Amino acid sequence: MRSLRRARWASCALALTICLPAALADHKRSLAECTSFDQRDKGDDSVSFTIVNACTIPLDCKIDWQVVCAPHSKTRRAVHPNTQKLTLVDGTRQTAEASAAVCGDDDWTIDAVEWGCEPNKD
Repeated sequence: MRSLRRARWASCALALTICLPAALADHKRSLAECTSFDQRDKGDDSVSFTIVNACTIPLDCKIDWQVVCAPHSKTRRAVHPNTQKLTLVDGTRQTAEASAAVCGDDDWTIDAVEWGCEPNKD
């Protein structure tokens, strides 16, 4: 009875050592695994957004944000939507800058930041 259990266990172990590396080799990384996004304040009135492409394919990426001038004012509040499109080859990074200069001396916020990438169609 023991030898039968050992034979079954050995058969399972052999199957795993053969099949598991093949299954892992077929695994393709998703874009979420090989792209990253970072934002940092740059001076007193701007923010830089950086996308890093660690994928092995070129990507078309897009960053959306809005600059809101006088966000707490009922009369002066103004929203300025912005979009920046970036094309990143494999292993590179690109940066876009969001500036609040359009607000002049009013206070401001940069919000509704969204980004995404997809494989380049070319």
